[in-house]
Parts: sequence; C-alpha cells; structure tokens
Amino acid sequence: MNVPAKLGIYGLGLVLAFGGALGVGRLVGPITTADAQEEGAHGHAAEVPSSGAPNIPQGLQVSEGGYTLDLLAAPEEAGAEAPLSFRITGPDGEAVTDFAVEHDKPMHVILVGRDLDGYRHLHPEMRGDGVWTAPVEPDTPGPYRLFADFVPEGEKTGRVLGVDMAVPGDYRPGPLPEPAATAEVDGYEVALDGQPAAGESSELTFTVTEDGDPVTDLEPYLGSYGHLVALRDGDLAFAHVHPAGEPGDGATEPGPEITFATRLPSPGAYRLYLDFQHDGAVHTAEFTVAAGGTEGTFGTGGGSGGGHDGH
Repeated sequence: MNVPAKLGIYGLGLVLAFGGALGVGRLVGPITTADAQEEGAHGHAAEVPSSGAPNIPQGLQVSEGGYTLDLLAAPEEAGAEAPLSFRITGPDGEAVTDFAVEHDKPMHVILVGRDLDGYRHLHPEMRGDGVWTAPVEPDTPGPYRLFADFVPEGEKTGRVLGVDMAVPGDYRPGPLPEPAATAEVDGYEVALDGQPAAGESSELTFTVTEDGDPVTDLEPYLGSYGHLVALRDGDLAFAHVHPAGEPGDGATEPGPEITFATRLPSPGAYRLYLDFQHDGAVHTAEFTVAAGGTEGTFGTGGGSGGGHDGH
C-alpha cells in the first residue's frame, strides 16, 4: 500500500503503513533500552520455547548481554551521501574497541528500509575511540533499521543489535514483492531451491547463471562464495544463515551453486538477500520467502542490485 506520509506526521503514518508492526522507532536517534525490552514483550518479537524462557531473535534489541548499539549520527537527506556513525558500549558503559574478525571483518552493518527495500551491507571503519563510521546515501526517505553484527574480542558469542533511524521526507512505503522462483540482478539470474521451515534447520541452494551459462568462477566474499541475510517482515527479526563449506576446503566448488543451512525463527514472510562476488563486483539477489511451521514456499520480487557502500 503506497500511502504518502509527511514525516511531520510520521508517527501516524507508521501506524497506518505498518499496522503497528514491532520495532518501528522514533524519528530521530536510536530507540532506548526500555523500547527494545518492550519489543520483546509484545506480538511475535519474543519467541517463547517450551521451557517458558523467552528466546528473542537477533536484531530486535538495541541492548543485549550488557552490550548496547549507540547510534551517533545518521543521514538527514535522501539521495545525498552523509556519514553514519555509531559505537558499541560494553557492560562497563565504555565504548568497546576490541572485536574479533568474523567473515573477514570485525564489524558487519546491514541497513535496510522498514519496508525491506534499500538493502545495504556496510563495513565501517573504527576510530581509536571506538566510534564506527561509514558513508551512506539512502535512496528514499522513510524509516530504516540498522543492524550491527559483531563478536567482542575474547567472547565466543556473536551479537546482532538493531536500532531504528529515520530519513526525513515524503515517505512512500512499497509492498513486499510477491514470491517467484528466480531473481535477476546486474545481468545474472539466480534460482532458489529449497523448502524453508520455521523452527528447524533447512537447506537452501542458490544457482547463479549469466546469459544462460552457469557461473563456475565465483570469487570469495567474506570468506565464502556467498553471504545470506534473512529478515522477518514486520519486526525485521534478523536470522543468521550459514554457508555450507568454504573456499579452499577441497570440497566446495566456486559455483554455480551456493548452499546455506537456514533456520528461521517463526512462520511468516521473510526477505532474503544473497550477496555474491563475480568479476570483482558484489551483486545482491533478493528473495521473498514464506516460511511455514513445517515447510514453506519461496520466491523473489527480483534483485535490486542492493547497495554495497563500504566494501
């Protein structure tokens, strides 16, 4: 539903556009810790296993385990490049400056519109004071979700924290693309095969072709031949998706197939973003997936090419 909403009456516009979807933030600055805890207390943001203990999917909280995502600066105009900056504070309240390298980088940032459009995978640079910065150019006005994916040095557990940001202007949210079996991006066609199921592991395989020919010389990207992000429609819960095999292991071929072990937290609609590298450039194929309780259907609304500021 394309309903224009001036950001001056943004709160009402968000309620109408998203039907009260969880995780919609304020106009300026990050959501607070209390807001993040509220997200886990309503709707389907907090998954409750049989044990009765809440198991909140990643990316729904601004604070977790003593770590907080502190958004310091964000673009204030669509179509213009501006700095994005943030820091991660630790249990002592100070900025964290030591991070483990995971998938070739110490920090992975995903920026995406609340309507799941405008995906960007960023790799910011950290200053000595623990502030991370990256230039970013939002395509359109509206609400965005920023995810910081990192592992503090010395810890085995990775964190994915999320915070809302808003780009002022005339906001026109787009509908979630309909399912289809293939995506086209930058002259490539990517076909998805698999049956994603909520709450259990499933295997998804992507096959990359160019001009009808299988691509058999994919290049390593972030330590594998593909990188996959899954976001749940509505609250934008973040699901980790792990590739099967890695370059140089003697078994994993550089295409045309890229396989992932997938575990989605609940039934519902998800958007998948597959990053792959070929001929020195990173491309993003985007898929809409409907995951059921035991099985699901998948598809795509077409690849947008995505955004890769910061690679």
